[in-house]
Amino acid sequence: MGVSLTYAIGDIHGRHDLLTALLAGVRDHAAGRPYRLVFLGDYIDRGPDSAAVIATVRALQAQSPEAVTCLMGNHEMMLLAAARDPSLIGWWLGNGGGATLAAFGVSALDGLPRDVLAWLGSLFIDHEDARRIYVHAGLDPARPRRAQTEHDRLWIREPFLSVDHDFGKHVVHGHTPVRAALPEVRAHRTNLDTGAVYGGALTAGAFTDEQDQAVAFLRVRA
Repeated sequence: MGVSLTYAIGDIHGRHDLLTALLAGVRDHAAGRPYRLVFLGDYIDRGPDSAAVIATVRALQAQSPEAVTCLMGNHEMMLLAAARDPSLIGWWLGNGGGATLAAFGVSALDGLPRDVLAWLGSLFIDHEDARRIYVHAGLDPARPRRAQTEHDRLWIREPFLSVDHDFGKHVVHGHTPVRAALPEVRAHRTNLDTGAVYGGALTAGAFTDEQDQAVAFLRVRA
């Protein structure tokens, strides 16, 4: 029998302090039951400790590769794009990349550890289970589920956020901070970006095989 309890974690953005506290809360909530972790991307940029966030998430994945899924966010994509094309470095730095360089103790993108860049490049764009699609930003209602582009999944806001479209599975996403610092639950999607790096909270949704929407939310305030 497979694992039926999944915790999806929203945008971390270098808040290692909140991540550590949230992971402890997940362990307490699971109460000894096996569970899966799905990280929705945006581990880096803006916050103070992207290096520690990546180290922690990578360690969890290495310990239990079958139970830890790490998705790419648009901030990881920006860093990788800048690593390939130096003309894009200003774009990444303008979106909080300087905090990531500082966290790694380097002054330029080419000083970042090669293994970190390789790990970022290995991240999945989405993940599905029996009831849900997990993705960083969302999906385009104008496209079939199987025809979504990488840009859709990493960057989309509208019309995804304003159109309650049924993709056949519930969509669990982050990317767009919820102003109230509370998860946004709609008929066909759940937004877990509760603005951890903006003074909000870092949130995990607890999902089971019995229903599409979360059975509980765990939150750690900034």
